Amino acid sequence: MTDSTPPEPTGDDPTTRSPVQLTDGTDYDELLATHDLVLLEFVTSGCGICASMEPVLGVVARSAPGVVATVNAGHVPDLTAEFDVRSVPTLVVLRDGEAVARFDDGFQQADTLVDALETHAVQ
Repeated sequence: MTDSTPPEPTGDDPTTRSPVQLTDGTDYDELLATHDLVLLEFVTSGCGICASMEPVLGVVARSAPGVVATVNAGHVPDLTAEFDVRSVPTLVVLRDGEAVARFDDGFQQADTLVDALETHAVQ
C-alpha cells in the first residue's frame, strides 16, 4: 500500500512563507545575518493602516525574494531611531543591511513592494 500523505512543507517553499515578527535588536541582527534581502515594516499597536498592511505583507512574503519582517516601533526604540521612523507604517528595503528603498507615505500595494524587492535582489 502506498502512503498518500503529502510531504510536510519546508521553510523554503514560498507558499508557506509569512512575515517574521521582530521583538528586539537581537532578532534584527539575526535576521540580517541570515538574509541578504529584507523588507522591514515598522508598525505600532492600534495603527489602522498597519493592520490593513498585514494581508499585503503576507502576499509579498509568499511572492517576492527575500524575507518580510515587522517590528513594533514602540518596542524597539533603538531600531526605530536608527531608521529615523517618524510615522507608521514605514517600510524599508534592506540589501546586505543597507537601506536601498523606503516607503513612509502610508498604505502600499503588494505589487509596489514586490517590485522593490525584485529590483534589489541579487541576479
